[in-house]
This record gives sequence, structure tokens and C-alpha cells, in this order.
Amino acid sequence: MINSQHPAPMPNDYIRTDDTWLAAAARLARRARPLSRPNPAVGCMIVRQDRVVGRGWTQVGGRPHAEAVALAQAGSAAGYATVYVTLEPCAHENGRGPSCTELLIKAQVARVVIGCCDPDPRTAGRGIAALRTAGMEVEVLHCAASRQSLAGYLSRVERQRPFVTLKLALSIDGCLAMADRSSRWITGEAARAHTHGERARHDAILIGRGTLLADQPTLDVRLLGLERQSPERWLLTRGQAPAGWQALHDPADLSVMLPAQYLMVEGGAATAAAFLRADVVDRLLIYRAPIIIGGGMPGIGDIGLGSLAAAHGCWRMTDRQALGSDHLEVYGRMSCLPA
Repeated sequence: MINSQHPAPMPNDYIRTDDTWLAAAARLARRARPLSRPNPAVGCMIVRQDRVVGRGWTQVGGRPHAEAVALAQAGSAAGYATVYVTLEPCAHENGRGPSCTELLIKAQVARVVIGCCDPDPRTAGRGIAALRTAGMEVEVLHCAASRQSLAGYLSRVERQRPFVTLKLALSIDGCLAMADRSSRWITGEAARAHTHGERARHDAILIGRGTLLADQPTLDVRLLGLERQSPERWLLTRGQAPAGWQALHDPADLSVMLPAQYLMVEGGAATAAAFLRADVVDRLLIYRAPIIIGGGMPGIGDIGLGSLAAAHGCWRMTDRQALGSDHLEVYGRMSCLPA
């Protein structure tokens, strides 16, 4: 017989913690990339009595902000609720509308849980201070999921360059093409579709002049409904870029690409080596096909490595998944990953 004073828990019941709610807000933030540019892609969830009453993410062009969208959805239910937001609410004046800090104070929310402080000097701590002055409970969790969802924005503000992903499509033996440079197609349809999805989440995409001359790639997004999200096209060259392209002369000077937050580098071997040699790659996407070429073109050129010991401790695998007959391996730069 079940004791009515202490009912047995339902099998699917669990206590949602601040971390899990922030992780959910970070997943929402993905929907904002890259259309929120130049603003950061922020996610927000408003929770009352363990139920979501409002949610939002930064809209196209950067406005409305995630908090404004979530508050509008919640309406009066936002009162005395807890707000989970991946980035500190903005506190600076803006001609496009009130700050998110003002909106939260007006809505009389009870508690605000923040995943990451805003390094923008216009806000940097002012949002947190204003909320606390208004009598709200504020917690900053320095959440890994929040920081990862804001990687491009944080890189732009803190390092004055975009977050860089290097993508390579390789054979088992590490080749990106035959000896005669032919490379269509090393990977299958599923892997290529995944690549187009990645392109759609980046502000800019870059190749070297050798790849441009050999393949004449369009570097657009060819996924139904995402065609308009094709990134800006950049060329690594010491000369001029052709019409419709922009020139980058030195991987060590990525500040010229701002306000772009996310850059995807697609090839070829010399370009990959140049970015690795400049030590500006934050993430690796390795699409590996179950083929052996033998004597083909290596995927990466000389990166100036002084010793084998120097190669260790730089990268950590963060994801691996099957894409048809191919496999995707994702590596994060150790200095960019949580301990």
C-alpha cells in the first residue's frame, strides 16, 4: 500500500537544477546563430514552479533581445519567476528600446540566474548590480554551456577576433585529395549536408587561393530553407580578392574580419597549416571517409612543430558521430574548453 503522505516518485520525475535550465537556455541560443549578428546569440528561459512560462533567443539583426522575447511570452506569469539567461542582461541605453535589465525590473521577477558575465564595457557588471539594487536575487554560475554558446561573441570582445573552426574532409590515411588535386567527393552526401549546416551557423568562410583556382567553390549553403544564410566569402591571399570575396592577408590579423563572430576555414592544406601555425584555430571538424588514397595530398601542411612533445595537450575530442558511412570528429582547443 502506498503511503499517501510520502507518495512514490514518478519514474520520469527529476529535480531540474539551475545548471540544467541554463543548459536548456544555451540550446535555445543556437537558434540565433548567425542571424543575431552583430549582437551575441543569447538564450533565455523564464521558469515558475518548475514550469517554463516564457522562452526566447536573440532575434534577427540583434533585436529584440532574448529576455525581451521571453518576457513578452510570459506576460504576467513572469512576476516572482526565475529567469535563466546565458549572458548578463544588457544595462546600457539604446535608441532601439529599453535595456533588458530595465525590463526584468519592471516585470518584477524574483530571481535571475546568469550563465556568463558580459565583457562588453557598456554592461560589464552594471546589469548584475542594477538587478541586485532593485532587490532581486542574482546568481552568476559561469556555466560552461553558456560560454560555449557565446564562444564567437566572447572571442570577438576578449580577443578581438572571431572564433575559428577549421574543417577538413579526409581519407583514413589523412589525404584531402588525389595527387592530381581531384577531391570530389571524398565524403558522402550526409557529411556534405552536415558541412552546409555548419556553414549556415558561421558569419564568414575562408579558403586559400589554391583551392579557389582548383575548385572554383561557391561556398554557399545548399540546404532547403537556409540558402539565405550563406556566409561572407573570404580568401587568404597576399593579393586582391575577386569580386564577391574579401581578402585576408595574414591569419595572425583576424581583427580585420570583425564584427564577424564565427569563421569557418575550409581549405586547403596550406591554408589549414597557416592558421594552425598562427595558433588561431579554436575548433576542428574532421570529416573522415572510410577510404584509403595512398600517395594523395596530405590534409595539413607543415605547421612548424618543433618537437613531438609540443603536439600533445593541445586538443580534446568533444564529439564523434556517424554521418552515413563517414564519421565526424570534433576537437576543441584545450584553452577554450572548461576544465
